[in-house]
Amino acid sequence: MSVLLISPDGMLGHAFELALAGRSDRHRGVKFPEVDLRDEASVARALGDRPKLVINCAAYTDVDAAETHEDDASAVNGLGVGVLGRACASIGATLVHFGTDYVFSGDASTPYPIDAPIAPRTAYGRSKAMGETLLRESGADHLLVRTSWLYAPWGKNFVRTIAKAASERDALRVVNDQRGRPTSAEGLVTTTLALLDAGARGTFHGSDSGECTWFELAQHIVSETKARARVEPCTTEEFPRPAPRPRYSVFDLAATHARVAPAPPWQAAVSDVLGRLSPF
Repeated sequence: MSVLLISPDGMLGHAFELALAGRSDRHRGVKFPEVDLRDEASVARALGDRPKLVINCAAYTDVDAAETHEDDASAVNGLGVGVLGRACASIGATLVHFGTDYVFSGDASTPYPIDAPIAPRTAYGRSKAMGETLLRESGADHLLVRTSWLYAPWGKNFVRTIAKAASERDALRVVNDQRGRPTSAEGLVTTTLALLDAGARGTFHGSDSGECTWFELAQHIVSETKARARVEPCTTEEFPRPAPRPRYSVFDLAATHARVAPAPPWQAAVSDVLGRLSPF
């Protein structure tokens, strides 16, 4: 199979690049500005060799900046996904795209199933929800995998940030009233490729097994790295951000686990990544 990987230079894209290198599929990576989801002609050129599978790892991911630049976020996460979906439909390619927990309201008390009502409360969430809608309307054969709290040994993410801060500071204050599922980028790639191999289409959720708060995740990171820092809990109100964070964004993984094996517990996945961190 010929595979086009969009944005192999990002955190998730790099994980796909490594995984695809170990498979028999022929793959090619393209990144901005060679491909610009806001430009139909650019997308058409990128798909010119008619790949059978397109994996889209391009996204506007600055949640706080999106509050004042919603048009920019929507152009990539929303309208751009529609452009890509229609282009894939026109050549008969399957499109893999990634969603987020921010499409939900974040005020649930039990895990969100894949068909839970969409009710985003942030500009970023609205842009991603738009992308989901336009993907489905595009007519493309597709696999949409929603994920949350993504991390990897490389890139900008919570696990690397806490590991670095804990080695430099005596104390860290981390919110303890937001609960979700961490997700290893490499584990998400494994789950996504397994879903594809199983013939899965439509919407699924992908994350590590288990759930925690950001405080509990930070505690684990500090313990595993044997850093000197104390981790102290705080509330969301004590750590205000431009975009409101979901208090509860735990995914229901039942539909995914009915198709593929569960990902490892988040503690094991985080520990594995901590042992392989790229230089800060």
